[in-house]
Amino acid sequence: MSARLGGVSPLSERDTPGLLQVLAEVPDPRDARGRIYALPGLLAMAIAAVLSGSSRVVEIVEWAADLPDAVWDRLGAARDALTGARRVPDDGTLGRVLAGIDADALDAAVCRWLLGRAGVTGRGRRVIAVDGKTLRGSGPAGSQAHLLAALDQAEQIVLAQIDVNGKTNEISRFQPLLDGLDLAGAVITADALHTQREHARWLVEDKHAGYVFVVKRNQPRLYRQVKALPWGKIPALDATRERGHGRYDIRELQAVTCLGPLALDFPHAAQALRIRRRRHNPATGRWSTVTVYAITSLTAAAAGPADLADWLRGHWAIEVLHHIRDTTYREDASRLRTGNAPRALATLRNTAISLLRLNGATSIAATLRRNSRDPYRSLQILGLT
Repeated sequence: MSARLGGVSPLSERDTPGLLQVLAEVPDPRDARGRIYALPGLLAMAIAAVLSGSSRVVEIVEWAADLPDAVWDRLGAARDALTGARRVPDDGTLGRVLAGIDADALDAAVCRWLLGRAGVTGRGRRVIAVDGKTLRGSGPAGSQAHLLAALDQAEQIVLAQIDVNGKTNEISRFQPLLDGLDLAGAVITADALHTQREHARWLVEDKHAGYVFVVKRNQPRLYRQVKALPWGKIPALDATRERGHGRYDIRELQAVTCLGPLALDFPHAAQALRIRRRRHNPATGRWSTVTVYAITSLTAAAAGPADLADWLRGHWAIEVLHHIRDTTYREDASRLRTGNAPRALATLRNTAISLLRLNGATSIAATLRRNSRDPYRSLQILGLT
């Protein structure tokens, strides 16, 4: 394992393919006759800048302009034929590259690299959260970019991302999103939108994975069946109590095996779950109660109550990812709308947040501020120094 430098673990090409090597697999959208800057170097530069808190194309190139010559040489810097001085790309150059890039290839390359960096392949059961996000500044209502992503709950890294265009929806993109991942033995968590019979069959029968799906009224028959189970006779098998943010929360999970008269009309449903969250607000002195139902293909022997409770709560990791992109990186405030640029920037943000999580960052905003004070910190994370 690489030695730690300045509190981060720089990547080593002995541990995983280097970033520039992986980015070289992304097709270059530019005409070969007009290329001045190498594509892998441009993309690596952009990721490093986003690791330092840059959130706009112009911020990325301004940050990169201050990099020393030695770093630019590592990135394949272009130099003036007469003077030998380096040529730094402007925001128009980077913007055109991001707009024309093959976004699927970029996502596939960096997600594969992140997975290798994390070293989670073959590490036992993985729990993967699936959720979508609209890039609200990417166009007028009805034509905004919408992305569906899969995130490893434990490592909090993005494993895959796919576009959901205006002619389809998240449901039809669920299988293409996960199809390229080895899901054998993994567990997929998803919200009620993806509680679909086809998804359940595909995960269990084709991908040899399990699922934990939330059940709501979009599946009315299933919802009625789950809600009608004899919950009053089923004890709480897992309970947690937490104080924070001026609130006091009590969460209780009940689980019942769905066999015989309790069987559910849903493919491979082995257990039904009820999660009740009671919250006390000291400011008002009132309690509120929220009840959530879910189903899983895993038997009680394969997944205990504590596991199920952790996975359901862990699904929020992907919501946190989207929240960070919105608040810290101001993603929804961006008005970049050209070509694939909005999605490509979302990929750069996913990559930066995933890398910071792998390096132990608990506060992304604070870590970005720290990195912004010394560009070598971001470059060390990427192994580019």
